[in-house]
Amino acid sequence: MNQSKENSKKAGSFLSDPKKRSYLYTGGFLLVVLILFIINNINGTPKEGPLPPNYTKASGKTLTLSDLKGKVVLLDFWATWCPPCRKGIPDLIELKKKYSKDLEVVGISVDEMSRNTKSRVVPFIKEYGINYPVVYANMSVIQNFGGIRSIPTTFLVDKDGNVVAKYEGLLPKDVLEKEVEKAISGKGDFPYKVKAPDFTLPLAEAE
Repeated sequence: MNQSKENSKKAGSFLSDPKKRSYLYTGGFLLVVLILFIINNINGTPKEGPLPPNYTKASGKTLTLSDLKGKVVLLDFWATWCPPCRKGIPDLIELKKKYSKDLEVVGISVDEMSRNTKSRVVPFIKEYGINYPVVYANMSVIQNFGGIRSIPTTFLVDKDGNVVAKYEGLLPKDVLEKEVEKAISGKGDFPYKVKAPDFTLPLAEAE
């Protein structure tokens, strides 16, 4: 009887100590996690649960600007909801087709940061038949490129990785094409030459 009382006192003393009680809770939590892990994996890989509406799975692939060195690059900041952006996309598709050997076009979508319309990007790519990579912007890349005041905003990057021109608003195709040709030839007289900020951004692709 005395031994039982002694054990009860020790247990009460242990639980009344905050530090010891913390150890007990932590141990219990880890035990529950371990049990759930074993249960979930006992029959192989667990099934994926239901996804929210308009959910697009990320492919895990990324694009790094510096990997495109050696080509002229058009960086097009745009969004699916922007009428001038939509109007200019067929021009970019044609330029990519015509100068594919020397030119890369990269669409930088600001949908997620502007109107939370990221879920529309992949269907938009398919609908318009976009033949160039599209990535999702983040605040860092926008700040590094001096801030984007309006869309579309397009940057022209030469073969050495320098930004040589910036165009705010929709540029007529013939004007843009002449700029691209000048950059490809390497003989263009551009207003400035600044090293393009490098970035690695997630590609907008459906799995």
